[in-house]
Amino acid sequence: MTEKDQIVAVGLLSARDLERLGSGFDRAYAIADDNMFEHLITLLDRIAWPGGAVGDDSTRLA
Repeated sequence: MTEKDQIVAVGLLSARDLERLGSGFDRAYAIADDNMFEHLITLLDRIAWPGGAVGDDSTRLA
């Protein structure tokens, strides 16, 4: 694997997020809508992100 091919990020994105990223985002793998990541998303939602309180939707992308 070359330096350019190394994975630098993994994310859970909606179809809307991918639209916003446009053609510059060239690789995405769809996952089944089966709540497989529900526990992970719940844990991530509990994190106190900079600029917003725990559970504060102001830090989320609209």
